[in-house]
Amino acid sequence: MTETDLRTHAEDIHDQFADRLEVSVDEIHERLETLVSEYKVPASEARRSVTNSYLEEAGIDRDELAGDSEHAEIAEIDSPEEWLDVRAKVIELWDATSDAVAQVGLLGDETGTVKFTKWSKSDLPALEEGAAYELGNVVTDEYQGRFSVKLNSTTTIERLDEEIEVGDDAVEIEGALVDIQSGSGLIKRCPEDDCTRVLQNGRCSEHGEVEGEFDLRIKGVLDDGTGVHEVIFDRETTAAVTGIELAEAKEMAMDALDTSVVAEEMREELLGRYYRVTGPTLGRYVLADGVERQPGTVDPEAALIKARSI
Repeated sequence: MTETDLRTHAEDIHDQFADRLEVSVDEIHERLETLVSEYKVPASEARRSVTNSYLEEAGIDRDELAGDSEHAEIAEIDSPEEWLDVRAKVIELWDATSDAVAQVGLLGDETGTVKFTKWSKSDLPALEEGAAYELGNVVTDEYQGRFSVKLNSTTTIERLDEEIEVGDDAVEIEGALVDIQSGSGLIKRCPEDDCTRVLQNGRCSEHGEVEGEFDLRIKGVLDDGTGVHEVIFDRETTAAVTGIELAEAKEMAMDALDTSVVAEEMREELLGRYYRVTGPTLGRYVLADGVERQPGTVDPEAALIKARSI
């Protein structure tokens, strides 16, 4: 994350609150820089945290914070807190797990797919599975490289009398697992409705200090010989590749009085081995939907050093 990027985030936040709060771009930039540089918070989470603090200070809901929206294809969604217009087909509707959520599911266009959430309080018309829509003024969200869009009280919905062909954004990569990054192993996620963000020091960037719920994941780096790919394995694919289920991971951590033993066990078992991974690309990550062990091994440290020098 460069200074220019942080400055851009600061200017965007300033524009959103300019008519509500007396706060300068420099002040916002300083807060972002503190979170990113001193506390090692990802830039997207830092932006969300600063935005939330100003929402509270201004006494407004996020739905009231509409910005100028522009049309975007789904594959172009690469930042949180952006206000966009999208033309997309409702591929699937899922069961909402909270009264706060009216509808949740998957949107798609020619370039890929993205999760959507429509809040109950937004009082918007229902979307139909299989139908195409022009959705105006949706806001993007992100965690762990996975982007989504939220339909809010300012969103406009226009049903389209046309068919939208949904593109396949899945990729297949094969290579050696050369690194398992921090934030892997036994983690805790926010338990709040429609929030699965990973907690940092017991805090959710959206909801503050919460009692988290345990989960498993791997944030890995796969070297295919020409470059590296960052891959996220969810609970199911983590269990498939490690043989460690969530209950066993919790027992390991309890016995050792240390959750980090789970990630260390995974590193010992997996690093240097070859895998074929398939799944969609979201942000800089490949989200592993399928994984297969391949023959052969490699020195992970040497391979990572070589890959970073390319």
